[in-house]
Formats: sequence, structure tokens, C-alpha cells
Amino acid sequence: MAVVEEKGQEKHTEDGTVDLQGRPILRSKSGRWKACSFIVVYEIFERMAYFGISTNLVVYLTNKLHEGTVESSNNVSNWSGSVWLMPIAGAYVADACLGRYWTFVISSCIYLMGMCLLTLAVSLPSLRPPQCAQGILDQDCPKASPLQKGIFFLALYIISIGTGGTKPNISTLGADQFDEFDTKERFYKLSFFNWWVFSIMIGVLFSSTFLVYIQDNVGWALGYGLPTIGLVISVTIFLVGTPFYRHRLPSGSPITKMLQVFVAAMRNWKTHVPNDPNELHELSTEEYACSYRNKIDHTFFLRILDRAAVKTGETSPWMLCTVTQVEETKQMIKMIPILILTIIPNTMVTQSFTLFIKQGITLDRRIGHNFEIPPSSLVTFIVIFMLISIVIYDRVFVPMIRRYTKNPRGITILQRLGIGLMLHVIMIVTACLVERKRLSVARENNLLGLHDKLPLTIFILLPQYALTGIAESFVENSKMDFFYDQAPQSMKSLGTSYTTTSLGLGNFLSTFLLSVVADITQRHGSEGWVLDNLNISRLDYYYAFLVVLSLLNFLCFLVVSRLYVYNVDVRQNKSCLEMNPVNSSQDNSRISQSTTQYISKS
Repeated sequence: MAVVEEKGQEKHTEDGTVDLQGRPILRSKSGRWKACSFIVVYEIFERMAYFGISTNLVVYLTNKLHEGTVESSNNVSNWSGSVWLMPIAGAYVADACLGRYWTFVISSCIYLMGMCLLTLAVSLPSLRPPQCAQGILDQDCPKASPLQKGIFFLALYIISIGTGGTKPNISTLGADQFDEFDTKERFYKLSFFNWWVFSIMIGVLFSSTFLVYIQDNVGWALGYGLPTIGLVISVTIFLVGTPFYRHRLPSGSPITKMLQVFVAAMRNWKTHVPNDPNELHELSTEEYACSYRNKIDHTFFLRILDRAAVKTGETSPWMLCTVTQVEETKQMIKMIPILILTIIPNTMVTQSFTLFIKQGITLDRRIGHNFEIPPSSLVTFIVIFMLISIVIYDRVFVPMIRRYTKNPRGITILQRLGIGLMLHVIMIVTACLVERKRLSVARENNLLGLHDKLPLTIFILLPQYALTGIAESFVENSKMDFFYDQAPQSMKSLGTSYTTTSLGLGNFLSTFLLSVVADITQRHGSEGWVLDNLNISRLDYYYAFLVVLSLLNFLCFLVVSRLYVYNVDVRQNKSCLEMNPVNSSQDNSRISQSTTQYISKS
């Protein structure tokens, strides 16, 4: 409910957000883009730090630890997978115990510890692998000791623990700076995730150009030291903005709430569910209003879970749940098919940081006579095309299509996601065709050795990197928007963690597929699809296999998205809580300015 101060008639926020001490907070002195500016700038520096490691990691594992194609690619995928899965734990801690702010701060300290240890691992002579003498073949180079490899990977996985607490909470904290019950702020938030991804890409652009060049041409100590300094700067910037942030109090573990629904439903398995939803257990509208929570009306989706809300005389939360708690669980469950169908596209993206880079090593990387472009720098084109796509989509496509659809987003979230999935299919088809060309050049010139460079420019890989960037501008933005928007208010962090979960599972699936395919096909000797020597491998067959998976995944998505029903949009006015049956993808707010106008004024 709105609270008005006696002096100055200044309003507090209406969505239950508070200051760091848990007190009601004034709308005019907190939140909105003023607070988000600190968060967005943080993300630029933090992404610079993270991608300063991940973009060129496969090169470090290949050149310094002397790992083969499959081993180095899988080590990158496994680490990336852990980075993207740990946010589930971070979301749990934030929602159940510490809140988003303190979970983020503590996790940032762990993140920084990992970065410092990683910098030491590549800097100190006793911790880094011995230098390989000039003219010595890779297989004859001195190997890194178990201690050296152990310290290096320990640092990487400490970083993954730290990012587990930062990733699901920083973007959610940013979205929390906009009051859902204020018309203007609600509308402004529609563009938040677009510009959030835009800020991420700025950091990636810097790391995939400048930092990659430093790592390849100056040294890994400075190449990892600069991202560490960048992380220190990013955390400092975030802390400076603390007085302006709006916070949500921990509302209890969403996972525990969901488990209570499952347990109560199983315990009441033989109980008859009344036909009238009003006979189920539920709190009053006033009780929800006092706790700044949204009451959710009953739906007939997954009605089997309604048994958890049947009144049996029990009062234990493991025997009796409210209708709202049951509906929150239903909302989290019905997003799972979409989560599953975003795993395959993330597997495709993983190739950009592993096999695509391995391909680049075999090609002519010269620009002029004295400069060679590092293969990892091709990731820059993902960033460039992603940035261009985001701007064109938000400032040209959305205002234009909005006139016909009357949807503030232009098109629905799942329509945007579907476009991205189709572009992923086209991207991997392109990668397959490019690889066939690369192999034909290798055979025609009899350049089949492990270290043979082909008379083919590295920029032949540009189309697949460009398409990856365009596809990701649709997929990643719509994923973040969808999982945040469709998660219930008390489970936003868990909803946001769905985004990173699909990324993590995509990386692990990449490891699994590559290992299985390599193992099966290598039994045929030189006919193996994925060998250390890519000039005699058949990556085109592997990419064709991924094309089939992507296409099947896209067809399944068309069916699931067709059946998906968006949540009813809960609105709150100044007098009471009301349920307004407006589809969240068809927001009917009366808005006088377009997203483009707002951005230009900001």
C-alpha cells in the first residue's frame, strides 16, 4: 500500500522494497536508472574480468598445459557449466537467508579471491608450467606438475563459486529498482534487460580484443592481472551506489516452499479436491497486502498439486499450503520445458569458445605483414553483432511492430525466443558448410599435418560468429526477460537462475556430446570426427549432427510455446489488491512515451 509522508507528501515505493536497514524507502531518492547506473557499470567491468578468463582459456590450456582438442574443449565446457549452474545455490541463499545485496557482496569477495589466485598461478614461476623451448614439439614440452594444474583449476572453481552468488542476484537487484506498481517505472523496466545485455557486451568486447591481445603478445600475468583489477573496480562501483538501492527482504527459500507443496500433495493423495476453488486454503487479501505479497488466483493447470491446499484440519506447512503457494509452484514448473529447450542453443554457443577457436588456429591469421589476429578475438564479432542487433531491435523493430500488435514489447517473449532458436539452426548450418570448405582446402593443398596452416583467411569463420551474435541477442534477452517476468514475485532470484541453469546444462551437454562422438568415431582411426589434428578430423560431420539436434529442438519449441499460457498479471492500486486478468505478454498499460524516447532522454 502507498505510504505518504506527512511532510513533503513524498511517496514510498509500493512494491514492498525497503532500504538496507529494512525501512520503507522513498521513491524519489532511490531506485530507477539512478541506482541501475551503478549496477550496469559494475557489470561492464565484471564481464571484462570474467570473459578475460573464459574467452582465451582454451588457448591457455592448449599452449601452456598442452591439452588436446577434446580435453581442452571439455575442460572449458565443464568450468563454464559449473559457473552457470552455481547460481541455483546463490539464488537459494539470497531468497532464504541473506537477501540479494549481502549474498552478492559476500560472493564478490570469493570471486575476487579466485581471481587473485588465478593471477598468481600464471605469474609465479613455481606455480606456472615451465616454458617450452623454441623448436620443441608440443608433445615433447615439459608438462605442468599436478600441483600447478591443481592450483590453476582450484582458482577457476573458486571463481565459479563466487559467480554463483553474483550472477542470479545482480540482474535481479537491477530489475528490483523499478516499482511494478508505478506505470512509468513498470514501462521503463521493459528495456532494462536489453540494456543490461548491452552493458555485458561492452565488457566482453574489451576482453575479447584488448585483453586477448595482451595475453597472447605480452603475457598471461598481465592478461589475468588486468581483469583482477577490473573486478576490484567493479565491486567498488557497486558499493558506492549502496545508498540508492531498493531491497527486498528475504521471503524464505522458494525451493523449500515448492517442496512443501509436493510433500503436502503426496500426503493428501487420497483426499478429494473440491470443485469450488474457494473451498481451498488461502489467506485474505489484506494479509497479503500487509506483507507486500501478491495473491494469486487458482488455475486448473497441474490440478494434482491442488491437493496440497485441501483443508484437512492439519496446520503444518508440510501438510497444508495456500492456493498462492501452490500457484507459485505451478508457475515455476511450467517454465521448465522452456528451460530444457534452451539447453541445445547454449550447446551451440559453447562451440564459439572451443571448436571455433581451434579451427581459427589452423587458418591464416595475418593482417598485413607484422600482425596476426588471435583466434580468440573472433568472439569480438559475436559481441559486435549482438550489440547492433539489440539496438536495432529496441529502437527500430519494437516501435514499428508495436503499432500493429499493441504489445509494449513489440512481440511476445516466446516469439522473440523462437526467432533466436531458428537463427541458431542457421548458424550451425553455416559452421558446417564453412568447415567443409576448410577441410577441402587442407586436402587440395596436402596440408594434413598437426601444425600446418591453411592458405585460407581466418575471416572465413566470420559468418558463423556473426550469426551467433544475432541469435544470442534474441535468445539471451528473451530468456532473462521470460524467466524473470514469469516467475512469481517471491521467487524472482530462482527464476533468474533458470537462465544460468540452461547455460550450465548447455556446457555440460557440449562436453558429453563431444566426448561421446569423439570416442565412438576415433575407433575408426584417422576417420575420427574430432581429433587433435583438425586437418584430418571431420568436424563438418559433428556440426551436421548438431544441426539435426537444433532443428528437432526448434520444432519441439514451436509445440511447447504454442501451449504455454502466460501468467495473469497482478496489479495493485492505492486502495486494494486486485487481480486484473491481463496477459503479461499483452500489457495494456496506457503509456505515452515509447521505449526509444525514454532511452534517448536518459
